[in-house]
Formats: sequence, C-alpha cells, structure tokens
Amino acid sequence: MAAARQGVLQRRDPPGRPPQDGYGVYTFPNSFFRYEGEWRGGKTHGRGKLLFKDGSYYEGEFADGEIAGEGCRHWAATGNTYSGRFVLGEPQGHGVMTYGAGGCYEGAMSRGMREGHGCLVDQDGNVYRGSFHSNKQHGRGHMAFRNGDTYDGDWVRGQRQGHGVLRCADGSTYEGQWHHGVFSGLGSMAHCSGVVYRGIWINGHPVARATRIAILGPETLRVAPGAPFTVRVQLQREDGAAAESEDGRVLRVSAGVRYVQLAACSDVCFFRVDGDRREAPIQTPFGFECIAYPLSSPSPGGLEPGAAPESAGDEEAALTSDALRGQGDTPSSLPAGGRSARCPEDCRRVQRGRAEFLDIRLGPPPPGYHPVPFLDGLREKASSGPAGGLDPGTGTPTVQDPPGGSRPDEAAGAAPGTAPGTAAFPGEYVIMVRDVTAPPFLGRSLPTAFQHLRVSASGPGPQPRAPGEGPTAQD
Repeated sequence: MAAARQGVLQRRDPPGRPPQDGYGVYTFPNSFFRYEGEWRGGKTHGRGKLLFKDGSYYEGEFADGEIAGEGCRHWAATGNTYSGRFVLGEPQGHGVMTYGAGGCYEGAMSRGMREGHGCLVDQDGNVYRGSFHSNKQHGRGHMAFRNGDTYDGDWVRGQRQGHGVLRCADGSTYEGQWHHGVFSGLGSMAHCSGVVYRGIWINGHPVARATRIAILGPETLRVAPGAPFTVRVQLQREDGAAAESEDGRVLRVSAGVRYVQLAACSDVCFFRVDGDRREAPIQTPFGFECIAYPLSSPSPGGLEPGAAPESAGDEEAALTSDALRGQGDTPSSLPAGGRSARCPEDCRRVQRGRAEFLDIRLGPPPPGYHPVPFLDGLREKASSGPAGGLDPGTGTPTVQDPPGGSRPDEAAGAAPGTAPGTAAFPGEYVIMVRDVTAPPFLGRSLPTAFQHLRVSASGPGPQPRAPGEGPTAQD
C-alpha cells in the first residue's frame, strides 16, 4: 500500500476512523482494500493481512503504513504467490515465488523482479541456477534441461550467449561460443558417435563440415586377379576442400560385381546366383547396376576372406555392438564426451578428413554365386562352335572349361602367390565407401562414394594418380 494513499486516508474523514493503536479491522473508503491487524498512530504497523477485492491478499509485516518486512503476497489474476522480503510493497531481497502457470523461483528479488543469484524451475521442469537481471537469466549460470541435457556458461537476457558447454543426454558435448541460444563462433563438438568437429559454427551449423565422400585416384582402377589394392578416402566440404575439421566419422568399404554383363563388352565372368541369394541390385553412377561382392585382406586386422556381404542394417548393428574389434581411434584421441568404440574390420574412422583401406582384395565368389567363366582365350572358340556361347533358351553364357584343365583363376592370370580358388574372376566391379556412423553425425549421413574397379587378366592398366588428383563419382 503506497504512502501517498495512506496520506489521502488521513486527510479524509470517512465514516469510521481507522484504529489508532492496537489490533483493528478497517475497510478503506474505495472499498477495494480491507485490513485486519495491528495499528500504530493510525497506520498499519506490525503484523496484519491486507485483502483486495479481486481476491488477492498480503499477509505479513507492515511498517508505518507500508508493506515492509517478511510476508506473503498472492496475486489472484496470475495465481502467483511470493513469500519473502518486501520493501515499499514490492518483493525485495530473498524470497520464493511460486507461479500459477507452473514452476517456481527462489533467490534474490529487486522491485518485484528476479535480480541477482537464484534458482528458477520453469513450467517445463527445466532448472536454472545462476545470475538474473530484469527477470531474465543474465551472467553465468547452469541449466539442467528436462531431457537430460545440461548447459554451463554465459547468458544474456535469457539466452545462451558468450562461452558455454552443452552436455547432451546422449553423450554428445559442445564447448565454444554461443549467440542467441545457438552454436555460433569457434567451438568443438564431440558427438556421441565418436565424430569430433572443431571449427566455426554459424546459426547452429558447422561451417566446414563434410558434405561428401571422395575416393581418391583414377575413376577406373585396374588390377590383376587376386592383386591387393588400397582405397584412399577424403571427406570434402561443399566447396570441394578437404574437411580437415572432422575426425571420427566411420566409413565402411564394400564391393559389388556388375549385375548385367555382355560378353561382347569385356573379358568378364558372369555369375549365376541362387534364387535365395538374390538381392536388390545397387545402382551405380557408371551406367550399370551391381550386386554385393565380398572383400578380403591378408593384413592383420583386415577383412576376413570370403566374408558374406552384409546389408545396410547389419552395418549399423555391427557398429553399435559392444563386441566390436578392429582398427579405430584410441580413447585419448577424442575429447570428453566422444565415444571411442572400435570399428569392425571393414571400417575405418576418419582422421583429419581422411581414411585409408590398405591391401584389400576381391575375395572368391561367396556361396550361392556360381561363376560362368567367359575368358579372352575362349571367346573366339565359343563364338564359332556349339561348345560355348549363349544358351539360346536363357540368353546367358554357357559354362566352358578353360584349356588344359586349368582352374578359372589360373587361366585368368591371377597375381603370383594367390592361393588357388581365392581370386576374383576378371570382370567389372565397384568399390563403395559408405558413411555408417551411428547415430549419424548431426542427423545426416554422407552419400555413398563409388569407384569403378576392373579386374583384367592382362594386369593393371595405367598407374593410379596421386591422392588428391581427382575424386571418383558418388551418388
């Protein structure tokens, strides 16, 4: 109750004067206020209760006609209730505000607003502890969100701004600059998948993030049957530059064999695939489809020889398994919050935007893939007699034994030292590198990259270009 109002009351001569001293009940002339409590010198003083006509009230201490001291104020219009210190009728000092819409605040108040240090629980259940100014979070503070995320850092007018650390419930962590409540400026994120990005952010998005996978080297890689080869991969940004700000993304290498081939096109080997093994063909950027084909590697920790192709669902399950073993990052290479799970044998984690798959080979045909050789030395003979060629009923090439009773891989010119029956037949294959990071970094997986691989009995063609001279196609 304002001092001016009390003065007006004193100057008027209403029916029934207010009590002078002691306890009394008085209804003020405008009938909006009614007071029950202690009086001194005709003013409210001591303990009392002031009732408002709209249902609001104050109960507590009064001093010389003013609400001052410890008390409890309830606002009927909002449902808010405040208990604590009052000065000149307004919350001032330490107190507890319970909001009718939900939530509460405990801490310092000034002129009825949150000011200074306090703890706010909002109507959604988020908890903030820290500094306030003009009713809003301002300064240093800690927010514990209902979903399990936490934030420690700077606030400006109710928004995260300045420097802060966000720790997400899924294990991801961001540390760096903020502006208007989003990542903005220099910052580092250690994603729960193990991906780490260090660099500039704008409006919550990393500026130098990878947008594509590029397989370095020639567009068509030529190798001899059974010969090892290396696949070098680079993550690239939107502008084509290497995404060196990223570490830890998981890439998986796999292979496919051309699904439809014509004998007139190249010295290739056809496969007759059992009905229960038939899979949906994979579209490539080279104008043909392929079906999955196994890779193998003689290197320790490499790919298992003759491993059966896996589906995309199997890839994600393998990555999230606790039993994963193989090459990957050491725990010390990831900041706090990053996951250092080791990768399956056919996967690699990216370091500074690059990854390498060393000494990989095409394996032998898996069970259910029955080779139908059509080699250079047999093409002319097959086309001139009934012993070979295309089956008139099916339009597929017929099986024909290589000359001298040799095995197909021997006749195809397999690399020296290759065990019999372990080399892929000459033909057209595809190397695929997929982003199998789980869960996807910032909710998005990179498109698959492709490299055309030609296995030729005549051996490798021109030497591959040095890394970085040209990426291969990708979808």
